[in-house]
Amino acid sequence: MWLTIDLRSETAIYLQIRDQVIQGILLNELKIGESLPSVRQLAADLGINMHTVSKAYNLLKQEGFIQIHRQKGAIVNAPNSYQASEEYYEQLKKAVKPLIIESSCRGISKGYFYKICEQIYRNIGLLEKGG
Repeated sequence: MWLTIDLRSETAIYLQIRDQVIQGILLNELKIGESLPSVRQLAADLGINMHTVSKAYNLLKQEGFIQIHRQKGAIVNAPNSYQASEEYYEQLKKAVKPLIIESSCRGISKGYFYKICEQIYRNIGLLEKGG
């Protein structure tokens, strides 16, 4: 299965699902127009509650990554449906700021912080794509 859940993670399961779907879209493992498993099927495959999958799918829908059709289920949206907005840029700054502050307090230089970011980009294949 393309999606795995870490039950020991501090990250909520619905957020793990969300993050992995978005990564699948980014890496082109999930194609535009492709159907995701039904809520019931994914919950059964992962051994989790259907409401958890539903919460992840609803969040992905709100963020524009998927559409939910009554007959077709959850479908991957086209990229123009989830481009970054000013609101997203502000959200990104708020999320990154505490990481920068804590890293600096722990003696991590700006250069090393950039290096870590570059490593992450490389690990998910974005540097090769010009990201």
